[in-house]
Amino acid sequence: QVRLMESGGGLVQPGGSLRLSCATSGFTFSNSYMTWVRQTPGGGLEMISGINGDTVIYTANSVKGRFTATRDHAEKTLYLQMDNLKPEDTAVYYCTKDGSILGGRRIGGDWGQGTQVTVSA
Repeated sequence: QVRLMESGGGLVQPGGSLRLSCATSGFTFSNSYMTWVRQTPGGGLEMISGINGDTVIYTANSVKGRFTATRDHAEKTLYLQMDNLKPEDTAVYYCTKDGSILGGRRIGGDWGQGTQVTVSA
């Protein structure tokens, strides 16, 4: 059974940093395409970064230069390092195995329960 569990969210001031974690089990982590997705308070979904093996395949323009996705194969954990956070980064952050977005909805794959990130002074 695939399990994904995000952690590391919280309240941070603008310009601050957070590191999100996505602990995984139940599948071959090192071979899987993993993606970070966020959902804003207004409900909009955005793919943030996709990583295959140790190669980052995709990074959204909105976070390029500020967010970095990595993975630890030994720990079977996906990370998202978020620096220079802005209020518009406020969202629930999800990790997904093979999931995507279509028509404003999450589709396919397996998803974690999400972790809330709030950027506010």
